[in-house]
Amino acid sequence: MTRRYFLLFIAGITIVRLIVASLVPLAPDEAYYWLWSRHLRPGYYDDAPLIALWIKAGTGLIGQSPLGIRLLSPIGAAIGSLLLWRAGDDLFPGRNAGIVAAILLNATLMLNAGAIITTPDTPLLLFWTATIAAVARWHATGDDRWWIAAGIAEGLAFESKYTGVLLFPIVGLWLLMSPAGRAALRRPLPWIGLGFGLLLFAPVIFWNAGHGWVSFAKQGGRSAHLDLSDTLKHLAGLIGGQLGLATPIVAALMAAGVWRAIRDRSIANKLVWLSVVIPGAIFVEHTLSGAVQANWPSILYPGAALAASGAASDMTRKWLPAAVTLGAVITAIVYAQAIAAPIPLPVRHDPTALELAGWPQFAAGVARFAQVRHSAFIAGTDYATVAELAYRRPKSIAVIGVGPRWRYFDLPSLAPNARQSGLLVEPRYLKPQTDGRFHDATLIGALDRRRDHKTIEVYDLYRVELGSAVPDAIVRDAR
Repeated sequence: MTRRYFLLFIAGITIVRLIVASLVPLAPDEAYYWLWSRHLRPGYYDDAPLIALWIKAGTGLIGQSPLGIRLLSPIGAAIGSLLLWRAGDDLFPGRNAGIVAAILLNATLMLNAGAIITTPDTPLLLFWTATIAAVARWHATGDDRWWIAAGIAEGLAFESKYTGVLLFPIVGLWLLMSPAGRAALRRPLPWIGLGFGLLLFAPVIFWNAGHGWVSFAKQGGRSAHLDLSDTLKHLAGLIGGQLGLATPIVAALMAAGVWRAIRDRSIANKLVWLSVVIPGAIFVEHTLSGAVQANWPSILYPGAALAASGAASDMTRKWLPAAVTLGAVITAIVYAQAIAAPIPLPVRHDPTALELAGWPQFAAGVARFAQVRHSAFIAGTDYATVAELAYRRPKSIAVIGVGPRWRYFDLPSLAPNARQSGLLVEPRYLKPQTDGRFHDATLIGALDRRRDHKTIEVYDLYRVELGSAVPDAIVRDAR
């Protein structure tokens, strides 16, 4: 593919993604991160904070719609594709490896889903790719000023999600593996670039220091215990999930490329396989403690695509048309299912239903119930439910999050002496806690979240008066 047609391909697929992003309902995690963007902080209970600024930029440009929340995701995927193109040409000159790697990445369901659903993995993937591109540019030119760009990109990746920290050992080990890299470490600019990266992340460190290291503890605690009885199941889930998200042909090409890159002794291939093997080993290790969520390994994909296009270029070019075709078909099916559900899958086996479907109707039903009952507020302990209700709530009713996480937003709390009656909305698998969260909790009804008259989740509704033993916060007020 020529450069002109490649640019047309990226422009076309970006337009498609923007259209789909405007049509797909908002997922609970997106609504939750949207709440972050409404209350900007240098840190949050759950993860690094850059996603809040990412969403704030989009909603500031075109409003609080789903497309506004997701605006930067298709654009970021396009920019990342161009950066991967540049990195491939710098690492493997004369092979057209950059365009092939970018096309291969855009054939994956991982990127196509991440380009329309906004999570911290979206900016992480962009700045992870930008770091590799800056390091590859230094490799091609020998200009140490590229270390400043690499350091800034590393810092932004770390600000996007804590797994971005893996870039520091990846790049450091790569430099130690060649005479040119070791010589660079004796010069100032690589260290200045590192300083820029750490400086960008410093506010997150200071915020955590002032809040009991809560965010670092939450993320670091994921691997704090062993669960060896389910390790094989977790490992199978990790491998199977990536076969599906990469799509089978792309996954095979990436695996072959990484294997060949490891066997090759060139310094370019060492950067490529290090960027896959180091985080890959971390995710495999995590299976000793619990399941690996399917989106976490997205950071492996840029390096794996470069390995396929550079180290296994003959095989990749042969299979590229089939890989792109299969990826496009799978992506089209998923996009269609998310928008209109043309395939009558059981809802329990349809991820698009579990995450995306039925929220507007459900929130409207909760609002009607609250108004009939003259509830002073709508409350919840499940962050996903609270976030969706906060995004869609009627203006006349406040939404309150119950639990410690909400206090890290520095949001106002309901006055402890108010003793107002409200509506608690809980997924049925959760039961109202009697540990001081509520003075009273009386079951008064239930609502289903549905797709096409099929129940996805049942929510119990309780009349409550909030207690004071566990923090609450007014996530959205009644104005």
